[in-house]
Amino acid sequence: MEDSRLERLSCLAVCAGAGGLALGLEQAGFDPVLLLDNRPVACETLRLNRPRWNVLETDVLDFDPVDHQVTYDVDLLAAGLPRVKAGAAVARVDDEEIRVLAATIMLMHGVRPRALLVENVPDLVSKPAFEPVRAYIAAELQHLGYRHHWFVLNAMDHGVPQDRKQGILVALKGDAIEDFVVPTPDAKPPVTVGEALGASMASRGWPHAAAWAAQADRVAPTLVGGSWNRGGADLGPTGSKRSWARMRVNGGTVADEPPGPDFPWEPSLDVKGMVSLTVEQAARLQGFPGDWRFAGRKTARYRQIGHASPPPVGRALGLAIRAALPARA
Repeated sequence: MEDSRLERLSCLAVCAGAGGLALGLEQAGFDPVLLLDNRPVACETLRLNRPRWNVLETDVLDFDPVDHQVTYDVDLLAAGLPRVKAGAAVARVDDEEIRVLAATIMLMHGVRPRALLVENVPDLVSKPAFEPVRAYIAAELQHLGYRHHWFVLNAMDHGVPQDRKQGILVALKGDAIEDFVVPTPDAKPPVTVGEALGASMASRGWPHAAAWAAQADRVAPTLVGGSWNRGGADLGPTGSKRSWARMRVNGGTVADEPPGPDFPWEPSLDVKGMVSLTVEQAARLQGFPGDWRFAGRKTARYRQIGHASPPPVGRALGLAIRAALPARA
């Protein structure tokens, strides 16, 4: 929920995707002066939900802030970047994801925001393979007068019904980083899949919804968007599918609608006795509000959700960053 009492600050959002990070930051008081993404369907999603947002369909590798001076001196540069290859033994400078990360850091030279927020995989924070990347970032930020902090958050600690670890980089000008406090986990226990989706599963009169929700008594495994270039929509790799199967969910597909009154639920059977999640239910597990719409066909909609940053985490990070920013002169 957006807090209207907050002083509105400005941000530039790159690799904005379906808007999860931007939405969370909006709730924390940051209004985007410009949002960038290179996928037409993601830009359509952003415009569908926030017609007033200034959305530019372009690659961050091609973006020049000289042509968009509205981005100069924004309060925050925020980037939910494409995931670097977490399993790589060596971080290659020619990997597309590393090039996008480097381009985002180079934007700091032209934009000169008061703060930087980058969200990616946890391995980027601590794995030895990414030490050269971290060293490059540290040198660039120090040269520009920023100090920075790497850390890992889990979305389930911030109201998201999903075990989703995120690697975070925050940088602030001068000594302001000393006032930055990493968001603390919520006092309440994590929301389970059954709690999050029980009402949705019952929405078409499925008589087994309550029984299903009762046994879906844990958080979801990490939703994975998968490749944009091949395959259909599913809930992730083999390990994730096994976790879903223990909650009697078929992780190999995405449904068009929740189960109806005649859907047979037999926990003793294989996938034939399991329910499948809809795109809208996947969005709920990512922490999107029910009125956030996604453009495109089913697979494209699911891809956007799986690749998104959960809005509640964006809100928590936004509030922590704005609390550390000194008042403008």
